[in-house]
Amino acid sequence: MARTAKLKIQRWGNSLAVRIPAAVARSAHFEVGLEVEVSSEDIGVTVKPVGRRRLTLEEKLAQFNPSRHGGEAMPTARVGAEMFGRQAGGRGTGATSSGSTATRRRAALKRE
Repeated sequence: MARTAKLKIQRWGNSLAVRIPAAVARSAHFEVGLEVEVSSEDIGVTVKPVGRRRLTLEEKLAQFNPSRHGGEAMPTARVGAEMFGRQAGGRGTGATSSGSTATRRRAALKRE
């Protein structure tokens, strides 16, 4: 959405300056530290960003193509060689291992 403002040119050292109102800066996607190119024309001055500007989240989402970018970002099933509990060869946690510590100790003693 284009924004316009009527401003006064002021002196800044040996140069002239114009303050860009916040609404106009947001509309132009200008932010502090942005490198710009200033060029004079027959009537007026043009201020343009140098290089490509950073896209807004809305613009990034509009460019997202699931078929090109791999579709679902969070898989709902195991993808690799994930293993949990006893399957991993470890002792597991109480939630994934079967039986209590005492039961496991008794079973180990019987095997000896």
